[in-house]
Parts: sequence; C-alpha cells; structure tokens
Amino acid sequence: MKRESNKPGGLVIVDKPAGFTSHDVVAKMRGMARTRRVGHAGTLDPMATGVLVLGIERATKLLGHLALTEKEYVGTVRLGQTTITDDAEGELITSKAAHGLAREDIDAVVGRLSGAIMQIPSKVSAIKINGKRSYSRVRDGEDVEIPARPVTVSSFVVHSAHEAEAEDGTPVTDLLVSVECSSGTYIRALARDLGEGLGVGGHLTALRRTRVGPYKLDRARTLDQLQAAVDDPEGEGLPVMPLGDAAAAAFTRWDVPEAQARLLLNGARIPMPLFEGTGPVAAFGPDGRFLALVENQGGKAKSLAVFAV
Repeated sequence: MKRESNKPGGLVIVDKPAGFTSHDVVAKMRGMARTRRVGHAGTLDPMATGVLVLGIERATKLLGHLALTEKEYVGTVRLGQTTITDDAEGELITSKAAHGLAREDIDAVVGRLSGAIMQIPSKVSAIKINGKRSYSRVRDGEDVEIPARPVTVSSFVVHSAHEAEAEDGTPVTDLLVSVECSSGTYIRALARDLGEGLGVGGHLTALRRTRVGPYKLDRARTLDQLQAAVDDPEGEGLPVMPLGDAAAAAFTRWDVPEAQARLLLNGARIPMPLFEGTGPVAAFGPDGRFLALVENQGGKAKSLAVFAV
C-alpha cells in the first residue's frame, strides 16, 4: 500500500489567467510546491479567468467536497450569434441582428433560466457519454445529444446592455451579467439558452469566476505573484491556506472532546449532534487540530476523509 505523505499541505487560491487550462495551472503549482500531489476543485475553461482552488498534499482530499459548493461569476453574453462551443473560442454557426431588444423581454428569459432548472450542457463539455468525453465525440464529427440535468441558478442578473457590431458586421447586443449557481452549472449554456429564448442566438464572450464556496477573489493570487513569493529568499514561500483554516471556512465546525477524537481517528462511529444545513461537517480536536470530514448517519459520525495523522 502506498504510504500517504506526512506533509499537511493546504489550499492555494489562484487567479487563473486567460489562455490557461486548469491542468496547466496544476502543472505550474506542482513546480512551485515541489510535489506531484496537486489537484483542483472544479475546472475553468481556458477562456475564463478568476478563482481556481488548488489542493496540495493531503488537502487534495478536500477537493471533491469543495467542488459541490456554490460558485459566482461575472461575464459577457453576446446576443445575435451562436458558436459550436457556446463561447467565443468556437466556430461561428449563426448570425442574426440583435439590436432593439426590449429589456423586459431579456429579463423575462433570464427569469426562466433562474432557480431550479434543467440545463443541457454544452456539446463540447467534458461530460462523458458512454465512457467518452463529449468534446472528443464532437471533434470526431459525431452529433452529440447530452441529456438535461438539474442545476440551481440562485441569481442571474443583467447589469447592462450595450449594442455593438460584430466582426462580421452583425448588429449584436452585449450583456454584462452576474451569476450565482450550483456546481455543474454551465454559464456558456445559460448564454446559449438566453439567446435562443430571445430568438437571436447567443454565446459567452468573457467569464470571470469570483467565488468558489467561501473562497473569493480577495484571497486569490496570480501565478506571477505566487512564483515571486516562492522565489523570494527573504519571504515566507508559497502562500498556502492551512488545512484547518480551509475546512473551517468551507464546512460546519464540530469540536470533539479528546476521548471521542481518539475513537473517531480509530474508525469508530461516535455519536454526532445534528447541525443546521446539509453536507459534510469538519471535526476538530480539543487542541484545535483538524481531524476529519464526517457526515451524520443515523446519529453517528461516519468519516468521509481523515486528515490528522
């Protein structure tokens, strides 16, 4: 059995630049942190910028749970054109004049795309269809049909509308929008569906993620800033959020007495109180040490991931 590293690790909040894949950022972080054990909590498309949460060493075990949290974005939707990828990186499919759109019509469609909805992801998403990525099937010339799935759009706001002219001369309308949504929501699919609902087509031309769960842009650092911190001989090195701080920010905290903490770390299912809300709970020992992520099963704590060693 492969032994787990004793390095505690933690989270690094990156402000991802445009043109980088999430894997590119992970590769950069592996070099900075000098470890192969780096992962991310939810991808960002190459075109998108903003908050990308990376886990280092044992913090990688947090990532699957962090990916289930709400996310916030700001972006630009272009009405009047559709693309094969539903964003500006894809081939243009259709163009239709989109000047003179009534704001009440735009808001009405936005309203239908808010709340608990069924969304069909972009055909060039990473969703697997019979074991093969959808984007790979599209590249191979297949006509892909992805089933709709439930997502929640807590907030979808149009802040401004600006009439412009696209490169091919099409009269278009660019919308500045903000979205707060559940994990698994595709913002470019919202752009596509908004344009379709208005009868003119639409796609996403810019996107910036401003929050993943409790982690916001004010905690994020660019790759250049992170590299400078690593290279500074008089600095403190890579700015890593400790495991305990990361867990306390993202999950309900449960302080466990010493005797129960030992039992929990030995795999016992100890009695657990009920907490408001749903999702994992972060268990801490009396010394403030982060012990484990747990969930309540029949009044007993079931360990999802143990972090204390």
